[in-house]
Amino acid sequence: MNIIAKYYTKDTDLVTRNVAGETIIVPIKNKVGDLNSIFTLNEVGTMIWEIIDGKSSANEISEAVCDAYEVAPEQAGKDTLEFLNTLKEAGLLRLSDP
Repeated sequence: MNIIAKYYTKDTDLVTRNVAGETIIVPIKNKVGDLNSIFTLNEVGTMIWEIIDGKSSANEISEAVCDAYEVAPEQAGKDTLEFLNTLKEAGLLRLSDP
């Protein structure tokens, strides 16, 4: 399967808050927030985070970025995949079936 056709879902052990257009993500470990692993997402990252639902493919997320911002489709695809992979490696996302 092409990586752009993969689907992602958010890990369930997270607390998220939207503050001034940015999203703050705190992983929960052993029922306690891991304050050493706080993630702050900018406006674009927040938009992508809000789209991630296990039903939207990486390609669909990339297209949404293209529609919302003046960016070439190839660049949006590359940047979206890089962002999704970073979140996955950090344990905030996992691959899912649509």
